[in-house]
Amino acid sequence: MKNNRVLDLLYPPRCPLCGQVRPFGAGAACEKCLKKVEWVREPACMKCGKPVEYEETEYCRDCVRLPKSYVRGFPVFVYREAVQEAVTAMKYQNQRAYADFFADCMMARYGETLGRLGIDGLVPVPIHRNRRRRRGYNQAQVLAQCLGRRMGCRVYPDYLRRIRDTEPQKELNDRQRLENIKSAFKIGENRIKLKQVLLVDDIYTTGATVEACTRVLLAAGVEKVYYTSVAIGQGY
Repeated sequence: MKNNRVLDLLYPPRCPLCGQVRPFGAGAACEKCLKKVEWVREPACMKCGKPVEYEETEYCRDCVRLPKSYVRGFPVFVYREAVQEAVTAMKYQNQRAYADFFADCMMARYGETLGRLGIDGLVPVPIHRNRRRRRGYNQAQVLAQCLGRRMGCRVYPDYLRRIRDTEPQKELNDRQRLENIKSAFKIGENRIKLKQVLLVDDIYTTGATVEACTRVLLAAGVEKVYYTSVAIGQGY
């Protein structure tokens, strides 16, 4: 505890959602900030987890139009405003400490559910070595390690490898994204065979990246793939 206090004095923790310094012993995020973010609530798509408008809607339009190979997804927040800025800071501004906050939120929202799935291992969505060299880390791996400690579940950071440094996905539609990324991943040199995997990523938009990873895992003998992410977009 003493060491933690010294670290907090030297490097005071900041709210991931607004960047303000937090008092020692206070929660990770400001109460007012937590009230502004939009958690994923029911009703939600039974496949990707994206919020839907009506209770009777089983799958969102995206999952109806482009069926997914994973079993189910567990996104925590809708990708808006403060969450968007916090994810960007974790991803591009070396705010790796924010991953602890996001992992806590994942457990608060889905901890019991994830614990019942029989997950054999957590697999972070990999980034290409060129991006990792520039950035210095893979934010999905940092997040997976934080979540794995809370779940008591092993993380396999090299189970998947990204072998193609694909074009940015932002300007592509959903079908173009899947085509762009479908050959970007391969299984790493792993002797352990996992049966049930939880993919971990920061953002789920159209799901092309998670789908591409899922197909590689299933082809390698994984029986069931789930995913969790900090946030999910609402576009199609």
